[in-house]
Amino acid sequence: MTETTTIEPVETTTTAFPPPPRPAKSFRIVLNLNYRETRMDNVLLKALHEQDENPSLKIISRGALKDLFTKSRIEIKGQRAKSSSAINKGLTYVDILGF
Repeated sequence: MTETTTIEPVETTTTAFPPPPRPAKSFRIVLNLNYRETRMDNVLLKALHEQDENPSLKIISRGALKDLFTKSRIEIKGQRAKSSSAINKGLTYVDILGF
């Protein structure tokens, strides 16, 4: 099964609802999934490696990403995300605090 993840600039994304406000001093990545994913960590790691906007997150390791989840520095809609959180089909705005 092929996974399709695209990273879109927030300014060009058109949805029925406006995107949630981005927290100060954070990096936002937009995941656009064609189907539901049972775990967020693998999808997010792949998307971070594919993006070019933040060099330090582009080379992040699986362990370092796990540490960000543990320290509650990854949020979806202003709420703490867990690495085992499922992601629904469609657009998901993920904010990584401190980047």
